[in-house]
Amino acid sequence: MKVANYLEVHQPLIYKTIVNALKTQRLSHAYLIIGEAGTPLLPVATYLAKSIVCENRQPLACEECLTCLRIDDGNYTDFVVYDGSIKTIKKEDIQAVEARYVDTAIESQGKMIYVLHLVENMTAEAVNSLLKFLEEPENDIYAFLTTENESKVLPTIISRTQTLRLKLIDRAVVIHEAVDLGVPLIDAEMLSYFYNDGSSILERSTDEDYTQAKEALNDLLEGLNKSSQAAVFVSQKTIGPLLKTKESARFYLDMLAQVFRDLINVRFDNRITLTSYDSILKELAIRLPHLDTSLIEIMTARGQLDLNLNIPLLLDHIIYTIVKGVESHE
Repeated sequence: MKVANYLEVHQPLIYKTIVNALKTQRLSHAYLIIGEAGTPLLPVATYLAKSIVCENRQPLACEECLTCLRIDDGNYTDFVVYDGSIKTIKKEDIQAVEARYVDTAIESQGKMIYVLHLVENMTAEAVNSLLKFLEEPENDIYAFLTTENESKVLPTIISRTQTLRLKLIDRAVVIHEAVDLGVPLIDAEMLSYFYNDGSSILERSTDEDYTQAKEALNDLLEGLNKSSQAAVFVSQKTIGPLLKTKESARFYLDMLAQVFRDLINVRFDNRITLTSYDSILKELAIRLPHLDTSLIEIMTARGQLDLNLNIPLLLDHIIYTIVKGVESHE
């Protein structure tokens, strides 16, 4: 995504804050970037980090100089990222940052930067180590921390950082942006639940995990629209083989949850987001009982994926919950 354009258009306060800080040479030693799930926290943190060392700021990172390109390639010595979305950030990780930056910078810009993405996913020991590191900031060492859950970030960390808040872009605007970029409406609407900018939706719309999950979802909806028996058959014989990774299973369950939220909206004559599914949603809203119970079970199963429970068993439980009592409605 073009982060510069995203910041200038959708996050003007953050854009002006960093531009002014660079102009006056009054950068904070640590920033905490706060945003809801779906906002591009890591791309923004990385871009702002680039802006500190960019060789040709315009007024922020140019994305084209050797330094910017090396950061993108992961071979800029004085820049490091620990991603809490991939694995928990541990004490050893923070100690590694401290050890790496105990001496002077290696690169010619003379500035050292680290990014800790999703600091709510840090161990208590890591948090304590980070606090000590933040308490006595060294010159020319800069930190960019991110979080999707501010309530899980210790006040002592917040007090030692300058907070930058990403505002959510209206979903209709995000969908329109994605469609303008060439994303099919059906994908733009679905992925707008997960990503809050059109460029990210474009990048994800061709991802294999997403396309497999979408195929599985469409197969299930067609089965549900035929009969409960067809839905069970599809779930057991078709959907399981499609969901080859845990990530595709997450996508599938998240997308199914959005479908059931819109089914509830249809039942109460509220506006839906998945307009591309309008016809089948209207049919299913009439035929399927206990939509709220099914939604709760889907969300519960989504949480259980991280506990390494058997995915086929989870899918069986969900489909039997959904079709329970359908016969009396068919």
